[in-house]
Amino acid sequence: MESKDYLKDISEIKDLMNKSSRFISLSGLSGILAGVYALIGAAVAYWLVSNSGREYLILDGTIFRLVMLDLFLIAFFSAVTGIFLTTKKAKKHGAKIWDATSKRLVINFLIPLVVGGIYILIILNQQKYGQTGALMLIFYGLALINASKYSIGDIRYLGFIQLILGLICAVLPGYGFWLWVLGFGVMHIVYGTWMHYKYDKK
Repeated sequence: MESKDYLKDISEIKDLMNKSSRFISLSGLSGILAGVYALIGAAVAYWLVSNSGREYLILDGTIFRLVMLDLFLIAFFSAVTGIFLTTKKAKKHGAKIWDATSKRLVINFLIPLVVGGIYILIILNQQKYGQTGALMLIFYGLALINASKYSIGDIRYLGFIQLILGLICAVLPGYGFWLWVLGFGVMHIVYGTWMHYKYDKK
């Protein structure tokens, strides 16, 4: 009996240490909504390009600037929604939203994302458009994997999927738009739904 209690105590201590080193208040619903925003944004971008009279973008063109605004709005609304729902979930469970663990999560997530964003802007300025979709997926995947050790470990699986889609996109740049839709839209919805029922419903 004492042996069972001892093992139970060890298990509880391990769980507490795991929780203290990981930010576990991420909301699955925010992932679903991020995917929805991506699909809506992709539809808007497709409409803009389809009605522009050309099948490609130029850096100093109005359509390009509108597409960039579209991407910015997707990222903005996804971030705001994620922060709002995550804060709400953290308060519900009495957890801190901004502590050493969440700071490490944000820093490790932003490093690959910011570096990737700067690199994409550099190659766009060089009028190299073909690999943009692939690079967005790859750097986003790296950001998720890098941040996963400070949050729910399952996030890394979404990161691996984004990496695979990014590499496929690099080989097949002609399907870049649809692979972007699959990665940022569909997979976010699938992943968010899975996380919602696995963690948020408990």
